[in-house]
This record gives sequence, C-alpha cells and structure tokens, in this order.
Amino acid sequence: MIPRYSRPEMVQIWSPETRFRIWFEIEAHACDAQAALGVIPKANAEAVWRAKDVEFNVARIDEIEAVTKHDVIAFLTHLAEHIGADDARFVHQGMTSSDVLDTTLNIQLVRATDILLADLDRVLAALKTRAYEHKDTLRIGRSHGIHAEPTTMGLTFARFYAEMDRNKARLIAARDEVATGAISGAVGTFANIDPAVEAHVCEKLGLRPEPISTQVIPRDRHAMFFATLGVIASSMENIAIEIRHMQRTEVLEAEEFFSPGQKGSSAMPHKRNPVLTENLTGLARLVRMAVVPALENVALWHERDISHSSVERAIGPDATITLDFALNRLAGVIEKLVIYPENMLKNMNKFKGLVMSQRVLLALTQAGVSREDSYRLVQRSAMKVWEKGADFKTELLADPEVTAALSPAEIEEKFDLGYHTKHVDTIFARVFGA
Repeated sequence: MIPRYSRPEMVQIWSPETRFRIWFEIEAHACDAQAALGVIPKANAEAVWRAKDVEFNVARIDEIEAVTKHDVIAFLTHLAEHIGADDARFVHQGMTSSDVLDTTLNIQLVRATDILLADLDRVLAALKTRAYEHKDTLRIGRSHGIHAEPTTMGLTFARFYAEMDRNKARLIAARDEVATGAISGAVGTFANIDPAVEAHVCEKLGLRPEPISTQVIPRDRHAMFFATLGVIASSMENIAIEIRHMQRTEVLEAEEFFSPGQKGSSAMPHKRNPVLTENLTGLARLVRMAVVPALENVALWHERDISHSSVERAIGPDATITLDFALNRLAGVIEKLVIYPENMLKNMNKFKGLVMSQRVLLALTQAGVSREDSYRLVQRSAMKVWEKGADFKTELLADPEVTAALSPAEIEEKFDLGYHTKHVDTIFARVFGA
C-alpha cells in the first residue's frame, strides 16, 4: 500500500527484511530438528545460527535472484555467503520452497492479525464509551431513509459495538485458521524429511503442523481469512455510512471533528465535509478487493501450481495494511465524533408527532377497532401531516372516529417519548453484559 494509508508496525511485517528473517528462522530450526534426528551433523546446525544477527542484504539477494530466477535459492545462496558453503550444505535438507514460503506467509498473517485485533479493541472501546454516553439521547430511527420511530444514539453505537464484537470473534477464528505450518517436502509426503522436523519448526514459531498438505498449505484457509477481513471492512463501512448520513447539512445530528486550521474545500470556505468516513468507505472497497482472488486461489492444479503466489504477494500486505490503517482511523472518528442532541430532537419533531403513528394504531385495535379501520383512521391524519404540515395529535383529536374509540387523555399518552426507551437497559445488558 501507499504510505498515505499505512502504519509502520504493520508495514514492517511485510518488509523484505522481515520475510528473510523468518525464512532464516525456519531453516535454522529445521536444521536443529534434523541434527536431533541424526540426519545432519550438529555442528552444521549450530553453524547456521551464526547468522542469527546478520542483516540480510536485500539488494544482494535481488542480485542473485536476477540470475537464478528463484527467490528461495537466491536467499539460500546469500545465507551460504555468511556461514560458508560447507556449513550451509545441509540447509534446506529434504525441504521444498513452499515449506518456507507458506509457513512464512502464515506467520506474517498471524502477526498481522494480532495488530488487527488490537485495532478492533480500540474501535470497540470507543463504541462502548459513546454508547453509554448517549444511552438515553433520543434520535429518530429511520427505515428506507425515512422517519420511522424514536430510538437513541446510544443504541446506534451499541448496535455497531455488537457487530464489531462479532467481527473480533471472526478474526480470532481466522487467525487460528491460518496458524499452521508445513515442512513436508515435495508434494507433501515427508518422503525426504521426517514429520518431527515440521513439528519442531511449528512449535518454535507458534504454529500448528498442517494435518495434510500437498506441496502447499491448502488455500481454503486463506480464503476464509481474507473473507473475514472483507466482512470487517463492510462493517467498518456500515458505521462510516451512518456518520456520513448524520453529517448531511439537512440532518446534522453528528459530524466528524473539524480541527483548527482544517479546510473543507479549495473553493468554498464554509465547507465541513465527512472526508474521513468517505475515505473509510473507499478503503473498505480496497480490503474487499482481496476476497474474490483469495477464493479463486483455493483451486490449484494437482499437488501444486503457483497461480496463487502472485496474488498473495499483493493481497497479503495490501489488505492487512489497509485494514489496520482504516480501523485506527475509524476509532479516531468515533472517539472525536461531535454529537448534536438538539438537532436530533428538532429532526424528530419536524413532522409534528407523526412518528407516534404505530402507538395510536395499536391503541385503536386494543379499543376494539379492526386493524384495517385503525390503519385507515391513523393514515388519514398522517397524510395531512405529510402533505399540509398539520399537527398529528391535533388531527387525531379532531377526528370523531378516533375519539369515539380513544379519549383525549388516551391519545395524549400515546405521544410520550419515554415509551420508546423503556427497554434500552435490557438491550445494553444483552450487548455489554449486566
């Protein structure tokens, strides 16, 4: 990803230096296991570890690869330059390139996931704080973008919290899904390497041995991983879209923090635009862009082809770096989001009590009026509010068919806003615990 949408800690995971360091550790641990089995001399295994503090020269490895046209061989050649050809002759004993490449990719994905989980924790903390802060802040709920019934701003934040909490559980499962390694040799049969080597390397590097691999780790694991990132990105966009709608001039129930000196437009000095959440919508598209290629990587020829390789070299870093940046941006937006409770009430009252129509409908049915007639009576008054700007309660009180079933006091009671918030505590207990 471009530096504009990158954070250093995540970028470092995908750097060539980190990749070569992991390659070295896989090879060195494999040599230890081979020596313990008596396959190679212990002295040779110990010699490999002399390179543990070496800064591998990326330019030199690239130079060798330009000749060999093979990245793993280029690395092994460079490693031999550090430890000597004789000591290096048992490195990679019985292994194939995918043993190194696939195990490394999964280590990188696991490390990336640990950062993403921390990012999600920050988002969850921000959502929980704002949910309790506005637990009882009334706002209008909208369906199809149209006024529906009253809700609270706290419930909006709590809904997003619950969604992101599910995403955290999904990401933990996705981490477990890709936390496997394979050191099983050509076509995965262990013909030239003992399974004990795989077990040792995986234990040292925090992975589980892949139960059965071909020459590659099965890519359904990675498909699930990137699909999970795509779901998280979509949830992120869900929150961003809500904030963008709330910031519309005609709504203005909330807006992104506008810092001193910030400019909204090169042409219009009055502008305060939802640029961060618009950016999040775009970044979500980039993360989801990895999902279909990851799914298509599952189908490989026989025991191995490398049609997945070029894809993963791009989507591994791009999807994780982008999501890491985006989740931190989202957390910052939520933490600093400016809320306007007065505008929420103003918007809710824009159509003069209209949002209480269902309460009146239900009261009429309870009073013995058929549902069809109840709907007709309530809608008749409601349309006068829509079309003529009338007051809903006034229209109901003036309708003899309505007052024949409901007293003025009963109609008045149906306009109590507190009715709509009586179960907020119950919902919060479900989401956040007692």
